[in-house]
Amino acid sequence: MNPRPTLAASVAGAVVVALDGTVLTLAQPALQRELGASHAQVQWTSTAYLVAVASLLVFGGRLGDRYGHHRLFALGMLGFGLTSAGIALSSGIGTVIGLRVAQGVCGALLQPATLGMLRAAYPPDRLRTPIAVRTAAIGVAAAAGPLVGGALVAGPGWRAVFLLNVLPALVCGLWALTARAPRPTAQVRLDLPGALLLAATLATLVHALVALPDRAPALLLTAVTGALFLRHEHRTPSPLLPPAVIGAPPVRAGLGTLTAASAALSGTLFAATFLLQDTLGLDPWRTALCCLPLAVLMVAAAPCCAVLLRRAGPRRTTVTALAVLAAGIWLLSRSSGPLGLGAGFGLLGAGFGTVMVAATHVVVREAPVASAGVAGGLQQTAMNLGPVLGVALATALMGADGDARLPLAVLPVLALAGMAAGTALPGRDPAAAGESGTDPRNRTRVPERR
Repeated sequence: MNPRPTLAASVAGAVVVALDGTVLTLAQPALQRELGASHAQVQWTSTAYLVAVASLLVFGGRLGDRYGHHRLFALGMLGFGLTSAGIALSSGIGTVIGLRVAQGVCGALLQPATLGMLRAAYPPDRLRTPIAVRTAAIGVAAAAGPLVGGALVAGPGWRAVFLLNVLPALVCGLWALTARAPRPTAQVRLDLPGALLLAATLATLVHALVALPDRAPALLLTAVTGALFLRHEHRTPSPLLPPAVIGAPPVRAGLGTLTAASAALSGTLFAATFLLQDTLGLDPWRTALCCLPLAVLMVAAAPCCAVLLRRAGPRRTTVTALAVLAAGIWLLSRSSGPLGLGAGFGLLGAGFGTVMVAATHVVVREAPVASAGVAGGLQQTAMNLGPVLGVALATALMGADGDARLPLAVLPVLALAGMAAGTALPGRDPAAAGESGTDPRNRTRVPERR
């Protein structure tokens, strides 16, 4: 498998999904007016996608382990592009919501494959740089998305927002269909009951945190289906979550740090928006300028993290980055001027960008090639659940009076929890530091390049 085209496809897939998430928010008001939708219906254009994608990411990754990540990437990209085109041509809000569900299913096929392809194309000791490139591209997309989305909504209209991803998705999907990729050699059995139970658990959890004012019944259902899933996984001979993946302490630590960091970041951004606009009286343009250091330093942190991983190891890199993230949240909670706010957002970007590269590197590297899709699905699940949990916590802490400083004072605790999980990550790898030999954990048995 040629690494460079594989990296380009992985980056393209990640950027398509990231752009879709950032531009949609700007299109929703215009979509609501033109289609005559209610606020609840417009919210479901986001919630429907999130529920579908979060519940199926792990199973989508397992399908890639069985049938090949290139195939699942192709199906996901083609489906994502076609559903985007369908949304742009929709005449009713019900059609938009239905297509967003279908788009979420395609995203669940696509996202784990972007990491599974990298794991299959690169030996473990060379994964740092491609993951850093992928993360930097996501940061660029997150920064450019609001600008591009705003320009499209103000110009051609909200439908152009959904047409933005159609051409790159179709081109990359067709490339993946025609590319020659090795077929999976391991016999992977699909755990359909486990997939259904996990999907029900994650779907009800996301639905409870995002869409329901009365969350108790949905959370109770989440607990029941979660318990049934764990019981099933312990008894089945071919579990959805292989012990070689979920049983590895570094993988669990990486998933914990990703969940904690993404929850802290998203909760902070949610609360900080209200702080800047309602408390400090900034308009949306000045708010965007204050947040700009976050995107800039997130992009810059990705390549720097690849160097830090080689010199300091995942544990020290991740724990330090989470401390930087916590410091950024604390600084935002105490700042009111542009210098303090800009510094706080900059620390957020530097800390989160580093954590994302380091923890993702550990999760993907530690997984056997035969389970790379599951590892990618778990990583993406953590990155989807973390923001939902963070925003739900920030909303609860703000309460009816909308005090945005209280969440900012509490959210550093999430980063500290991530630091505790990060202590279980691997230390400095002698092979990565330049010692001779191959990586003893190189399960692909690819000799180290000289």
